[in-house]
Amino acid sequence: MAVPVTTAAEERADEIIRAERVRKSYGRTEVLRGIDLAVSAGEVVCVIGPSGSGKSTFLRCVNHLERLDGGRLYVNGELIGYRQRRGKIYEQSPRDVCRKRADIGMVFQHFELFPHMTVLQNLVLAPLIVRRRAKAEATARAEELLDKVGLADKIDSYPGQLSGGQQQRVAIARALCMRPRLMLFDEPTSALDPELVGEVLNVMRELASSGLTMVVVTHEMQFAREVADRVVFMDHGKVVEESAPHEFFAAPKTERAKAFLERLAD
Repeated sequence: MAVPVTTAAEERADEIIRAERVRKSYGRTEVLRGIDLAVSAGEVVCVIGPSGSGKSTFLRCVNHLERLDGGRLYVNGELIGYRQRRGKIYEQSPRDVCRKRADIGMVFQHFELFPHMTVLQNLVLAPLIVRRRAKAEATARAEELLDKVGLADKIDSYPGQLSGGQQQRVAIARALCMRPRLMLFDEPTSALDPELVGEVLNVMRELASSGLTMVVVTHEMQFAREVADRVVFMDHGKVVEESAPHEFFAAPKTERAKAFLERLAD
């Protein structure tokens, strides 16, 4: 019986993210020091590591909220924020960046909801303007997602009337309204009171089980153990180690990862 052979081109076709030697500096401080990383369609990747290791900066580069200082970053098979012509790289126009960014949902630490808009208005704004959806279609999608995150009764509320956990669930629903192919989470529970963390993580667990491609920067180690297909450990702007959660937490390969986990256990 013949065994199917997967070519390199076919493997790359399944990739949602490919980072090649990605570098980013702020002044003389090099925050990302040559990141190589690939994320496949449907994969849930949790990025962990100490504060200042470059985790959030890398995530912002994926969405082109930060410009690269070196390397290349592909999302859905295309350079994000740049175009290549005759072997040279040129930065794209804001309009082209927005077009590519429309397929990427991002949830930040501090919700970033518009305080003067109701929950419904926050959710339908981008689909109406960026996707040019009909108002009835955008509203129906918003209602569906609010029900999914357990906030159907808050559709006419303003962000200031919601708890932190509720605001973060609204932020997740807002990102999903664009029907993204990729969801990025930048420490989505770090600004929440401890008793509110669980409600947000439960929504994220449901998303992970749905097959959505997710990259999650997190300090929630139990979530990474339970939900991630792969754990990526970063330190000093580099990917130090990556493996399946059960392998990483049971037997990390590097001394730096071992020291990190031992410190968490203290």
